Amino acid sequence: MTDLIRSWVDSANDAQCPFPVNNLPFGVFSAGDTPRCAVAIGDHVLDLAALQSAGILPDHGFDQPALNTFMEKGKGVWDAVRQTLTDALREGAQTDVLRDALHDMDAVTMHMPFTVAEYTDFYAGRQHAFNVGSLFRDPANALPPNWLHIPIGYNGRASTVVVSGTDFHRPKGQLKGPQVEMPHFGACKRLDIELEMGAVVGTPTKMGTSVSVDEADDMIFGYVLLNDWSARDIQAWEYQPLGPFQAKAFATTISPWVVTKAALHAFRCDTPPREKELLPHIKDTGPMLYDIDLSVTMTPKGGAPTQICKTNYNTMYYSAAQQLAHHASSGCAMRTGDLLGSGTISGPDKGMFGSLLEMTWGGKDPMTLTGGETRTFIEDGDTLALHGHAQGDGYRIGFGPCVGAILPAND
Repeated sequence: MTDLIRSWVDSANDAQCPFPVNNLPFGVFSAGDTPRCAVAIGDHVLDLAALQSAGILPDHGFDQPALNTFMEKGKGVWDAVRQTLTDALREGAQTDVLRDALHDMDAVTMHMPFTVAEYTDFYAGRQHAFNVGSLFRDPANALPPNWLHIPIGYNGRASTVVVSGTDFHRPKGQLKGPQVEMPHFGACKRLDIELEMGAVVGTPTKMGTSVSVDEADDMIFGYVLLNDWSARDIQAWEYQPLGPFQAKAFATTISPWVVTKAALHAFRCDTPPREKELLPHIKDTGPMLYDIDLSVTMTPKGGAPTQICKTNYNTMYYSAAQQLAHHASSGCAMRTGDLLGSGTISGPDKGMFGSLLEMTWGGKDPMTLTGGETRTFIEDGDTLALHGHAQGDGYRIGFGPCVGAILPAND
């Protein structure tokens, strides 16, 4: 484990600060002006467009309102920029140009950090897949026959991926109860979250080519927290035979900072033991998962937050590199800005389940919040927040907030 790199930005040296020099996640901000690229350092953001203009950084598109130009340049450029920023932010390295490029984090607006090219969501958490299969089938047949051989996924909607802090209206759709013959159209009653990580693709591939797991790992620029909001009652009616559609298309929330793979390197770990040997194109080649503590809080309107889940990314059965390698294996072209959702991250105990569907066992076991209210699914006015960090020795690598509140359905 690496040691804390001390900074001239004092707040970055706090052991509980999510943004030390060891982290330096990338995002896009504005301060009453044009959105542009930045890194987080302590309780500040560092304007990369200003450093590019001053000649401290090369022209990698940091004056643009998205990270895509920088991300497509690949690992060599990512590493070089990270080293320049690390050196510039170390204790004793301050200059007037650097100080002038700092903005108070509380005084800026965060935007989508990159333009999402495509969004694919996977179903790669074994405990979640087992829980859902047990709910809708039975424990003996919980996992589909293919689940232990390939990372199952579906193509979602890039158009409704939003940054933390974006509230949205309760979705509508076709609903059908088990005791009625005909469906009806109305507002979702069983609105849910899915606690996930999102892998952000930096370098692209060409149509007709495939990549190894190691090559796929090198293509990943970094990671975000991801909430795959889900309308369970819409999903129950529509998902056969082609899987989720409108039940997932209305919103997906990500955290505003992309934590680079380099920042997470010290926290790499192996996937859990395999029950079936994987085929060569997605077989593990080394530690490519990460030890990242995750939690979820629910806050009713006017109420206090309640932690409803605490788990870890290291429970996932497939790493993002394996998901990406499988995604490209058919010759599917991968693009800069592709976003890969990990699938719901659930641990083995009830307090580690990453969706309300599991926490309340399909609504049969309501949970009690801090103020005494109960929930089976999300109600209007509720705010859900995902939290995540990798814990080092005297420092942590954080992701920032991943928050959304639910507004009533539109008329």
